[in-house]
Amino acid sequence: MAQTPAWPPASLTRLFIDQPLADGVTLMIEGGQAHYLSGVMRLKAGDHVALFDDISGEWRAGIEHVAKRHVQLRIDGKLREREEVPDLWLLAAPIKKGRIDWVAEKACELGVARLRPVITHRTIVDKLNLGRLRAHMIEAAEQCERTALPILDEPVKLAGLLKDWPADRALIFADEEGGMPMAQAIRPGPAAILIGPEGGFTGEERAGIRAIPQAVGVSLGPRILRADTAMAAAVALWMGLAGDWR
Repeated sequence: MAQTPAWPPASLTRLFIDQPLADGVTLMIEGGQAHYLSGVMRLKAGDHVALFDDISGEWRAGIEHVAKRHVQLRIDGKLREREEVPDLWLLAAPIKKGRIDWVAEKACELGVARLRPVITHRTIVDKLNLGRLRAHMIEAAEQCERTALPILDEPVKLAGLLKDWPADRALIFADEEGGMPMAQAIRPGPAAILIGPEGGFTGEERAGIRAIPQAVGVSLGPRILRADTAMAAAVALWMGLAGDWR
């Protein structure tokens, strides 16, 4: 006979709280988060949850009161500090809705420190809902037990990005016309990965990127990859060779 799983699950339900947390603080959770705790997870007074704020780490909080529209919590101890994040930026040309949401989600899961949309000549998406992208990051962090979120920047034009490029940061860009294998280009230290749009960079853009002393063009293998696949593959390679997967 099939066993009935325990409910609630043994692990603590996790929530991101967009305000600094500290021991002894009382919080009033409302809206969708309150519904999630009481209606979806069916938690009640006396149960505990885990909270994180992307600043101070992760905290344990006890549920003091559950009402129809809110849940009152009180923090009663620290679980762990905010995690260390490898110094990697993902610079991504926006792609259509759904796929760019996936990119934001995976950037968080893989441990990217900063996600910056970059507008290129062939970028076909000129408007981004940054609030929706951040929501996907938060959901990924909650589910994957992360205590840090990537910084999400406003979109920037490629020329503006290159104009003030930091002298101490490597710029690894996926060049559809070919480059060295990415594994040979990766070195320890601050880095950024630049992935262009589905149509690739123009010749003028490619020349502008290569004019940056810290830039190196790389190949992501013999197969043609969609932009979102290329982003995930490149970040995974970097994490394995220079990040915290070593």
